[in-house]
Amino acid sequence: MAKVDFKSLKEKVGVDDIAYSLGYRVNRKAGLGKYLEMALVDERGKHIDSIVIRHPKDKASQSYFRHNGRGGGDVIAFIMENIGSFSDTGINEWDKLGHVLSRFADEPVEETSDGKYLERMGFKQEKFDPSRYEVQPITEHLKNGMNYMLPRGFSEDTVKTFAPYIVRLMDKKSANFKDFNLGFPYREPGKDEVVGYEIRGYNKFKSKATGTNSTTAAWLVDMSSNENPMAVRNVYFGESAYDIMAFWQANRLKLDKESSVFVSIGGTFSDLQLSNIMKYYERANAVDCFDNDIAGRIYSLRMASVLGGRHLNIVKTDDFVMVSADGKEVKMSHDDTTLAELSKHFRIPKRLSQWKPPKTFKDWNDVIMNKPFVQTVELNKFQRNQALEERRTKGIKI
Repeated sequence: MAKVDFKSLKEKVGVDDIAYSLGYRVNRKAGLGKYLEMALVDERGKHIDSIVIRHPKDKASQSYFRHNGRGGGDVIAFIMENIGSFSDTGINEWDKLGHVLSRFADEPVEETSDGKYLERMGFKQEKFDPSRYEVQPITEHLKNGMNYMLPRGFSEDTVKTFAPYIVRLMDKKSANFKDFNLGFPYREPGKDEVVGYEIRGYNKFKSKATGTNSTTAAWLVDMSSNENPMAVRNVYFGESAYDIMAFWQANRLKLDKESSVFVSIGGTFSDLQLSNIMKYYERANAVDCFDNDIAGRIYSLRMASVLGGRHLNIVKTDDFVMVSADGKEVKMSHDDTTLAELSKHFRIPKRLSQWKPPKTFKDWNDVIMNKPFVQTVELNKFQRNQALEERRTKGIKI
């Protein structure tokens, strides 16, 4: 199998090739010449997005930009901007990028190793180094753990329940912070090796350890009998460790601990992350406990796509979300972007269910803190001018 690098693949695949596969079409009204404009529209012809491609006749030199200044770059940047729209798989986003490029170049790819080129383009992936971190079990520092979690509404019982799956973590290479944070170890299902950490600290600090594998691994809390995957009936997914712990605290009396696994995806959603976990717990249902905001509801749609084995192309705009598959397109307003609405047009897998926070809360952590959504009222032009006049009047001193 031939070895090719990102640079050689890029010379064979243009931005226009990728754009066309995503549903963009040439905007002939813009004319053809030095630049090529491609537009993405919905089934009614309403504009969703436009890109302008430089050097349209030279694949190797193609780059793109938008009139509004959002995004831009070469074909690699365009693929990464839309990485969630491709059904190709990989052990991480860079591997997936290589497979997308190789598919469009019609070349098999065994290894993509042009690291210097990627680094120059602003794409750099560091490997997780466990020796970089000093690690202490939180079970020996429960009081310290409570100092972090009490302000977030967690009870001592909840902290004790999850303590075996949490550590104190200090980055020995950090030049600015020489103290411990909380670490939530990432593992692949069925494996003991730690391949990264979700990190939380004081004052809402959150991060991930450098090089954390968020593509095939996650924070997995297996409370089942003898950690037997065949005994698991429900795998509960949250966007963060705090969210899924809060879900447990809010609903613990309704949950069957002995047949449950609790998962944090760490704020990012990877198709392989979900599919690998559900393949390991093959008799279990996936339970969507994601946030109530638009990002969390799009995660719900993506879960349906992955578990249903049917690739759904999901595009979010400022006004709506468009879902397409097999030539069928469905447009949903942000408020209507739900599994229930999706089920009217596409089949929802039986293995997927939902346990969302109450609608008045963004996420499960807000539930246990009793912090409902804050409704913001948008002022009209007259109200804005009136408020400005009042501020100016108050500022006048006689």
